Amino acid sequence: MTLFSPLTLGDLTLQNRLVMAPLTRVRSGRHGVPGPLVAEHYRQRSTLGLIVSEGTYPSHAGQGFPGQPGLVTPEQIAGWREVTDAVHSEGGLIVAQVMHAGRVTHAATTGGREVVAPSAIAIDGVTRTYDGKKPYPVPRALGTDELSSVIEEFVQGSKNAIAAGFDGVELHAANGYLLHEFLSPASNRREDSYGGSPENRARFVAEVVEAVADAIGAGRVGIRISPEHNIQDALETDGDDVRATYRSLLDRISPLGLSYLSVLHKNPAGELVQDLRRAFSGPVLVNSGFGEITTREEALSIMADGVGDAVVVGRPAIANPDLVYRWSKDLPLNAVDPSTFYSVGAEGYTDYPALQS
Repeated sequence: MTLFSPLTLGDLTLQNRLVMAPLTRVRSGRHGVPGPLVAEHYRQRSTLGLIVSEGTYPSHAGQGFPGQPGLVTPEQIAGWREVTDAVHSEGGLIVAQVMHAGRVTHAATTGGREVVAPSAIAIDGVTRTYDGKKPYPVPRALGTDELSSVIEEFVQGSKNAIAAGFDGVELHAANGYLLHEFLSPASNRREDSYGGSPENRARFVAEVVEAVADAIGAGRVGIRISPEHNIQDALETDGDDVRATYRSLLDRISPLGLSYLSVLHKNPAGELVQDLRRAFSGPVLVNSGFGEITTREEALSIMADGVGDAVVVGRPAIANPDLVYRWSKDLPLNAVDPSTFYSVGAEGYTDYPALQS
């Protein structure tokens, strides 16, 4: 087993074990429709074993930021079809990351729609909207009787992803967005059966996973988590509680036979991640970098030491569309330009050069 050997993830067979992380790039305009530029960006990176799309919203209320693509309207689905066709034309695989922003948004981004979350607790900070930067609002706590409709949003968004030609979906339960908000005791102060104990806080996430797996097939469903990442006020600082919460989640979803579990954690070889890996009993993708660059040496070490089944990379894949070739031959990399991450146009998006093999 090496970084460049094949891997089976549920219904998918990857040519190598390098996975492109979901990367926010805000190139889909005000209506959330990915166009030819987005298709070209993903097409260029088709030699990666698997591409995970940037976070896509399953409902208009779930949109997190301007320029984010959606999986709601016919135009969005048609736009994504051009993207998936482009990736498939090069022999690649791509799954859609389905992401509801929860409280990490503003009505000025969602078209006036109400901001919702597990509990009525605002994030301390500001968010970018179509009307400039604004303080995060206090969200409305979702009623227990509303949760089934939110689950249906995830289901419909996932069905729309399959209709758009995606090979599967990754449910985003990380980085402080809605699903993660239910997991964190800092953002979930509910007193019903979806709050309080670790098992209760994991319940809604598990129900979303179960419903999506039932709708499109478990072999096409992955989930991403980021225990102890502590961003966007989804704090998880009690080690025992973290372990109990995520073990409760995995105990519930592991029997489903999901495609994979993707774990973002600064120490993938550590006790927590490896304990969760054993609890999941399926393929586990590991991502050690967030705002930091994962090196070739680190990726090779992860595989050599058996830390994970595949390595998820972000910035190296942004700057090097031919990352697999470069790393397989130990060739120099393009330098990444962070100033173009959240921009418009081709610069820093589709103009990174590939080496001639």
